[in-house]
Amino acid sequence: MKLATWNVNSLAVRLPQLLAWLAEHQPEVVVLQETKLTDDKFPLPELAEAGYLAQAYGQKTYNGVALLSREPASDIIKNIPGFEDPQARVIAGTVGELRVIGAYFPNGQAPGTDKFDYKMRWLQALREWVRSELVRYPRLLLLGDYNIAPEDQDVYDPVAWAGQIHCTPEEREHFRQLLGLGLHDAFRLFEQPPKSWSWWDYRNLAFRKNQGLRIDHILVSEALRPQVTACAIDKLPRKNERPSDHAPVVVTLQG
Repeated sequence: MKLATWNVNSLAVRLPQLLAWLAEHQPEVVVLQETKLTDDKFPLPELAEAGYLAQAYGQKTYNGVALLSREPASDIIKNIPGFEDPQARVIAGTVGELRVIGAYFPNGQAPGTDKFDYKMRWLQALREWVRSELVRYPRLLLLGDYNIAPEDQDVYDPVAWAGQIHCTPEEREHFRQLLGLGLHDAFRLFEQPPKSWSWWDYRNLAFRKNQGLRIDHILVSEALRPQVTACAIDKLPRKNERPSDHAPVVVTLQG
C-alpha cells in the first residue's frame, strides 16, 4: 500500500502531471498541498475518472489542501480544531484502518516576523491536536509540506542556511516534539542517498545543481512503524515542463 504527499503548487497548472503520476504509481492515498483552488473549482470529475475520491479544502490563489483516496475517507476534519485560522492548511480523514492527516505547514517568512509567530502558534496547536488524534487513531500518518528541514543533512548548504527560515532552532525543535509524540520520520527509517531533497528553488538553476532542501515529510505512528517497507522521494516530476518546485514523497506499507 502506497501513500504519498505532494505540494503541487497550483493544481490548475499541474493537474495533467498529477493524473499522469497517479496512473503510473497507483498510490492508494495522496495528500496535496498548495492546490490554490476554491472547492467549487476542484477537479473532482477528472480525479474520479482516474479512480480517486477527493476531499478538498481550498481557497482562492493561496494554500489549499486535498485528500485523494481509492476508497472513501470518513471522519473528515478541515484545519486544526480549536485553532482559528482563515488559511486552508489541514485536511484529515480515515481511510480503511489508517488515520491520514495532510498538512501544509506555514512558511514563516523569517524569524522575528508576524508570520513566524503564526507558524510557532500553528505548530503548537498542531502538535496538541495530533497528540489527541493518536489516542483515538493509533494507526496514524502525518504527511505534507512541513516547511522545516529537520537536520543539517536535509539542507544542501547547512552553513549558509543556519538560522534561516526552515532551518531555525525553533522550527527544528517543533519537529522533534512531533517525533516525541511517538511518530517516526519514515524517510529516515531507511538508508538514503546523500543529498536527498524534496524541494528546489525555481531560481539559480537550483534543481540542475541539486541545491535543495528536504522539507516534505511523512511521519508514521509507532503502531505503523513495523509495516513501513520503503520511503522515497520521486525526483522525476521535478524534471517536467512547468513543474512544481516540490517532488512527491511516497511511503509503502505492508499489509
